[in-house]
Amino acid sequence: MIHNKVLRVLWEYVVLTLACFIFAAAWEAFMIPNGMSAGGMMGLCTVIQYATGLPAQYTYIAINALLIIVAVMAMGIGFGFKTIWCIIVSSVVMDLVARVPALHAIPGEFFFMEERLLIPVVAGVFEAVGLGLVLRYGGSTGGTDIIAVMINKYWPISLSTVFLVSDVVICGLLLLLPEKNFSDMCYGLTEVVIFSMVIELVVGGKRSSYQLLVFSEHYDRIADHIIHKMDRGVTVLKAQGWYTKSDKNVLLILINQAQMSELSKVIKDIDPRAFMSISPTRSVYGEGFEEIKTGVRLKKKKTNHDAS
Repeated sequence: MIHNKVLRVLWEYVVLTLACFIFAAAWEAFMIPNGMSAGGMMGLCTVIQYATGLPAQYTYIAINALLIIVAVMAMGIGFGFKTIWCIIVSSVVMDLVARVPALHAIPGEFFFMEERLLIPVVAGVFEAVGLGLVLRYGGSTGGTDIIAVMINKYWPISLSTVFLVSDVVICGLLLLLPEKNFSDMCYGLTEVVIFSMVIELVVGGKRSSYQLLVFSEHYDRIADHIIHKMDRGVTVLKAQGWYTKSDKNVLLILINQAQMSELSKVIKDIDPRAFMSISPTRSVYGEGFEEIKTGVRLKKKKTNHDAS
């Protein structure tokens, strides 16, 4: 059992490393060599690079280091070693790719594309695949993900709103640079749109949630882990197996994409014979998810002790 866990962890970090290479290549091989930017923390770092000449990988790791420190102080240690690993690996890979012109989509090199509009399209696909694999294996590349989680913890603003506003604002920052124009901003918005569409196919979107029905004889151990270790709610439903006519306890769980991988491993470790039904949910409102959108700001926030 221990041997299998070690191999699984090693495999996860191999995939995360490969995913970080794909994510970094989207920027250092396609966007940055062509003077383009887009949304997210990497988009902000590229704007800083164009304005100051400081390489994006340096500001990327510096800003993320600061964000992690602030997040830990505000929310506790909740991001894990995988996030730190992905940030470091992405920064190192970006530096390596930046030093190899043969990998850049520029005239005279293999990846050069004469049609300029294709550059943000290809970059958006690369970034979505890379980041999608990172999210699927329980990691994160930091940046606006950390900012969004912190804002959502203290203010009733949905994560999707934070991501959308931050992406548009970062793309708009290009207009502040004298050598950039409106078309440069549009290239960035194109990358953001392609990224959003493709990541839906890879992991169901980084803002997606799932509803799980878990059938297990060890339902109590699974429920205790979710409550105490994952800071999530769980509902126990009373059911009856019609074939055996025996009473069953079924767990109803709502979980976000970032915790889905961890929960699946926990259930498998506790009960390898557990039966799970997983359904993607497009809208989940309440404590721990998005604020209910009624158009009126509520004075008091009710606590949801049920499935969340």
